[in-house]
Amino acid sequence: MEDVPARRAARREGAPVSQTPQSSRELKFRRLAGELRRSINDGTWPPGSKMPTEAAMAAEMGLSITTVRRAYEELTGQGLVVRRQGSGTFVTDRVVLRGSRQWVVGVLVPDTALYYPRVLQGMEQVLSEAQARLVLACSHYDPQAEDTAIEQLIEAGVHGLLLVPSLHDVNDPRARALQLQSLPVPVVLVERRLASAGAADFTEHVCTDHEGGAWDAVRHLHGLGHRRIGLGLRTDGPTAAPIASGYERALADFGLPTVARQEDVMDAWDADRADAAVAAFVEDGVTAVFCFGDREAALLLVAARRAGRRVPEDLSVIAYDNEFADVAEVPMTAVSPPKYRLGQMAGQSLLQRMERGDSLPVHQLHLRPRLIVRRSTTRAPDPG
Repeated sequence: MEDVPARRAARREGAPVSQTPQSSRELKFRRLAGELRRSINDGTWPPGSKMPTEAAMAAEMGLSITTVRRAYEELTGQGLVVRRQGSGTFVTDRVVLRGSRQWVVGVLVPDTALYYPRVLQGMEQVLSEAQARLVLACSHYDPQAEDTAIEQLIEAGVHGLLLVPSLHDVNDPRARALQLQSLPVPVVLVERRLASAGAADFTEHVCTDHEGGAWDAVRHLHGLGHRRIGLGLRTDGPTAAPIASGYERALADFGLPTVARQEDVMDAWDADRADAAVAAFVEDGVTAVFCFGDREAALLLVAARRAGRRVPEDLSVIAYDNEFADVAEVPMTAVSPPKYRLGQMAGQSLLQRMERGDSLPVHQLHLRPRLIVRRSTTRAPDPG
């Protein structure tokens, strides 16, 4: 599960990536190089065509000749253009280049201990097959560290970015997404999108369908005869809202009553909080609980035993995340996000974007989690 530290009290307002005067100049030439690279890849500048002179490009773009020269030098170093003394700068044969170019992909994740290791493995598999090099950075859920890491990755010369940014806890997620989209290299978001934006979501992203995963969990419990299904929820983190939404939609779709919901931030979920949750569920006649995430579900298992309730005979439990659900006191049925496949598809989407630029439609891929049935769920107890 995504472990969001409690120390994160301040919420950012979507401030732009911080820049020193030198880094601002660096970004200008890299942004121009990225624009020219995309124009070459999409055929705007076909193989063999002559590029504008440095002076002409500087005048057209409103940049200094030094900025244009550095951008041309970057393209030359990547083998995209060749500079001929006395003749000018020409686009090289891209068919030959694709076999020899090595893409450099920057990856930013908030955590490398939980949830994301399998995602990173999927990315690495796809990128290594394409002979691309991965440069990894970690924000530790710190907005300032996130900005710094993105800036450093761009300065390092990456050709594209796979980002898990802070969107759920900023005052203006749309403004933040616009900032990321305006970076000088292609960007694909991973496990992040503009929540509830629908057609207004302009981001290119690859995400788990957390709402669908929650719906499937309730459907499984309903199929076992449970009608009073509670929700135990860790409320901090970007996954909580779609999980709650999927749970509520499933109750409505299956005609199930609204019952006790026990919600709290991660740091508040301890043994005492779990005892209180189980007591509330028992009082409301709940026979099954869907819980985000594994840690909170494991706490509920132990609390149920302290309350004299057997799992699954008296109380069925489904966990969301499947990080360590199989080693709980009672191996837990769990919704398992497709983390490895998620990383693979994110890497594939970015490689295609870097190769073909704006000629591709925006990709928005949502992968359905898998329900793994173990020993913590069974048929609802006989009401008699």
